[in-house]
Amino acid sequence: MTTTRPVLYLFGSAAPPVFDMAEVVAEAQGRGFEVCLGLTPTAARWLEPQKTKLERLTGHPVRSAYKLPGEPDVWPTADVIAVAPATFNTVNAWALGITRDFVVGVVAEGIGKGIPMVAMPCVNAAYVRHRQFERSVAELREMGVRVLYGDGGFVPNQPGQGKPSEYPWHLVLGAVEEIVPGR
Repeated sequence: MTTTRPVLYLFGSAAPPVFDMAEVVAEAQGRGFEVCLGLTPTAARWLEPQKTKLERLTGHPVRSAYKLPGEPDVWPTADVIAVAPATFNTVNAWALGITRDFVVGVVAEGIGKGIPMVAMPCVNAAYVRHRQFERSVAELREMGVRVLYGDGGFVPNQPGQGKPSEYPWHLVLGAVEEIVPGR
């Protein structure tokens, strides 16, 4: 598969902002990207009613599972990967290299392949009090992932106080534009 536009793999975890994926895909396309959408298994279940619409919008299958050995790739090669919203589980599994899920497997391997990546968590303040979360954010940053967390990125709310409509998607897409080679 060849494309003249840079290819963005947009990966989402099961946090409320994932329901905005159609709008985010359209915005990324408006910024000149070809978008391939990947979801964690729970996010895929949440967006199942939108799957056909999302596939029409991207022109690619929405993926949430590994392909079988010997099956061809159905997506073009990524120029950049964005993981947002990235849940507590996704951030920690990625940093620890636990690749049970397709999304985490692709981004873990992407580090070794040198694919530029940006991630923005979506976690509440109770989760970030768990010591592993800060360790995982630091580990991903040390491996070259641009993590938009804290100043200039996602700031956690108290449990039950989330504001999904205020998730700063513009920061993710702005960072993607900054890190794509040749742009």
